[in-house]
Amino acid sequence: MGKATEPKPAKLFMSLIALKDDVLHQGMEELRFAFGEIDFISERLSFNFTDYYSDEMGKDLFRHFITFESLICMSLLPEVKQTTNRLEEKYATPAGKRRINIDPGYLCSEHVVLATTKGYTHRPYLREGIYADLTLIYRNKSFQPLEWTYPDYRQEELIKLFNQFRKKYLEDLKGRTQHSC
Repeated sequence: MGKATEPKPAKLFMSLIALKDDVLHQGMEELRFAFGEIDFISERLSFNFTDYYSDEMGKDLFRHFITFESLICMSLLPEVKQTTNRLEEKYATPAGKRRINIDPGYLCSEHVVLATTKGYTHRPYLREGIYADLTLIYRNKSFQPLEWTYPDYRQEELIKLFNQFRKKYLEDLKGRTQHSC
């Protein structure tokens, strides 16, 4: 019989999609206040893989990925998603249209998991209306997409970015004196 143990903490990251810089920067400040110091902000990336957000947010959207200095317990993912949902609502237009989309997730040595409010066959339920979306797995010295991985997360540029996040995560783990949550 295996002995139950808590996993090592994970690296919190977020994808922020917006049309305008001002709301993006305001959102990042709120996220810093909620989750601690940001230790990485990606370059500005075009978000053109889908028009899913166009009616609500407009065209010519861009994205930044951010990661946080502090590692988190994986079990906190539902609370993180609830917080980001509240921030999206806070910055929405008076008509309720989002001006920023914030998709949180975590990375550990084995995989990348996104938080979502939409259940599906590959998305196990966590709690509080939040599901886990296993997006990438680490195999053969790199993250690999799965059959359901979103098209943008399949791109070589993002795979390289997540491999970079993993390297920083492993360095962060080495620097910690305690690994449990």
